[in-house]
Amino acid sequence: MSSATFRIATLVAILGTAQQLAVAGPTCPSDVNDDDLVDVNDILGVVAAWGATNGPADVDQSGLVDVADLLLVISNWGPCTGPSVPTASQLAGLSLASYPFFDYALAFNTGMTVQLAVDPFLHPDLANVTADAYIVADRTALQWESDQSLVDVRPAGPQSITFAGADLPSNTFTIDSGTLSGVAGTGVGAGYDIVIDANRNAILDAGDVIDGADGPGIAVVHDLTLSGPLAVTSATYTGGTFLGQRTYYPTDIASMGQLPLVVVSHGNGHQYTWYDYLLSHLASYGYVAMSHQNNTSPGVEAASTTTINNTNYLLGNLGTIAGGVLNGHVDPDTIIWIGHSRGGEGVVRAYDRLFDGTVNPTNFGLQDIVLVSSIAPTDFLGTASANPHAVPYHLIYGSSDGDVCGCPDNDIADSFNVFERSIGPRVSTYIHGADHNDFNCCGVNDFQGPANSAIGGPEARDVAKAVYLALIKYTLEGNLAAKDFLWRQWETLHPIGVNATTIVVNDLRNPTGAAEDLIIDDFQTQSSTTISSSGGAVAFDVLSLSEGVCHDNNTSFTWLVSDVMNGMVRGRIGDTGRCIVFNYNAPETPAFLEFEVLPALADWSSKACLSFRAAQGTRHPETIALLGDSTFVVTLRDGSGAASTINIGAYSGGIEEPYPRTGYGTGAGWQNEYEVIRIRLHDFLANGSPLDLANIVAVRFEFGGAASTPRGRLMLDDLMVTAD
Repeated sequence: MSSATFRIATLVAILGTAQQLAVAGPTCPSDVNDDDLVDVNDILGVVAAWGATNGPADVDQSGLVDVADLLLVISNWGPCTGPSVPTASQLAGLSLASYPFFDYALAFNTGMTVQLAVDPFLHPDLANVTADAYIVADRTALQWESDQSLVDVRPAGPQSITFAGADLPSNTFTIDSGTLSGVAGTGVGAGYDIVIDANRNAILDAGDVIDGADGPGIAVVHDLTLSGPLAVTSATYTGGTFLGQRTYYPTDIASMGQLPLVVVSHGNGHQYTWYDYLLSHLASYGYVAMSHQNNTSPGVEAASTTTINNTNYLLGNLGTIAGGVLNGHVDPDTIIWIGHSRGGEGVVRAYDRLFDGTVNPTNFGLQDIVLVSSIAPTDFLGTASANPHAVPYHLIYGSSDGDVCGCPDNDIADSFNVFERSIGPRVSTYIHGADHNDFNCCGVNDFQGPANSAIGGPEARDVAKAVYLALIKYTLEGNLAAKDFLWRQWETLHPIGVNATTIVVNDLRNPTGAAEDLIIDDFQTQSSTTISSSGGAVAFDVLSLSEGVCHDNNTSFTWLVSDVMNGMVRGRIGDTGRCIVFNYNAPETPAFLEFEVLPALADWSSKACLSFRAAQGTRHPETIALLGDSTFVVTLRDGSGAASTINIGAYSGGIEEPYPRTGYGTGAGWQNEYEVIRIRLHDFLANGSPLDLANIVAVRFEFGGAASTPRGRLMLDDLMVTAD
């Protein structure tokens, strides 16, 4: 095959299919002139190149055009039916004990095993083929187009693999036992591409399979809790009343161009000097990070003014701050606001004021704020004013917070209220055993929770360092390996430097209504329990199903039949976030909940994931009867009746048990904890599933039975199909 025929755009188009798999036919290397026909013209091409040491006429890739190449042309006489480019496919991940048998993944921590799996039903062309498996340094699409040579990064070189298995598990192989480097400079994840070299010629060409045609096939990630490679310097200075600032920046900033700006606004009773751990960490990865005095005592409105003023002051005085070292090296168009407690609500309020146009700072504007994050924010101002609108928004929050507690009797102390108002991309990081001041160095210990469940400040700050680095790298750079740390269950992937026993619950959502996503039911319209927000029928036999605003309507976490949203401290009067709640007790025959998919939404062939979020209902009899993570099965059914079923527990996690904190009524269990579940649509096709992703007619959940948790109380929201 001539290099002119290798077009990476075709590879990327193949990779963009819903399954991200393409079935390749037999290769056609004998087609010397690349016209999809092996005939006399190819014989003439071999004769014309006789004696050459390379080129398309060297059919057997021996390094010499000779009689062997002529014989291959004759033996392959006729039309070519195979692909003219390699096949793009997901290959790397980790094996699972049950269907879908393999978890195709992007991010791997340094030291993790990496496996390769090929589904023979989707790749019949590889049946009984012995090929070479390569791990190569990641190349961009343009780099692959200009250089198709394969050079394995492993000391032993490429690995010989025979695809003789009849199913996916028997075609699964370990390709690295944790030796790959995670060194990525200031990035997150050293990238590698995985290649199956089917014809064993050390060239990426027709008939081969690649994971990483454009972007890494895998990314090996170092310990995100550790400082980055850049030396850092700090400066403490003041511009006047409530303009005291401490700024960390890379020592060698003079050679680095313009860097994004991170601004940290402390809470009431806190000090701006208490966040050095986070400022230094971010600066070591190439950011300018500033913490400032915050005028929190008068309230959140004053705090928001202080955030705006300090951001404006820094940008307006770069010529003099720290001797002018920052001048020309802070990007005024890329600003991140992080706030704690009243400061956490303050940064949201500051954004809201910019959005409303009631403030107009001279050195930046609304469009320059690219991310807002709150650490355990208050909610003094409520629905209309503490509102992040559509800016990318993040919440980090501890279950043992003794200040902004998440209590049912006080809307001001419910941080998730602010999170649920976000209509843009949003992420929450909920940490069991962390208290309010674990996220700064020096605040009082206000831990509230079961004895021996406190994780302590150093551990909570390690989580914060890793999550903020991943969050910023994903938001600013689109780093997909970083994104994995924001949505994958921590049982499967968590930063190396965080204790394996620390429990973190992730909730990530794309903007509801994004053009590329399909919303099956977000419960915001069609209040009937039998009609989804997309207009499809909803059928169920789960018990006590109710739909409504996610607001605990009394001052207690004690379960009462009159408070179906018990534990849902996710909104206050005026907030509109809705969900469904139900329970089940089905140890033998599962209970079900099924959503019709209307024809206008039935084609999922260009989509990536089925996504929803769920939470266990705190202190409900069906929750406390069987404490632990809750698992259940999800089935997709197409128009011909074909179906494919996956148990969410197959991926090593489930819906987290509520943190067993006591108070505000009888029993144990704190606020309900939404956890996002994202299942790759590709997984529903494993092992010969006949499911047609272009014609999905129903999504069915089954709870109980032998395959999953036999009883429970659940909340469900944001059932959608995502393109990412």
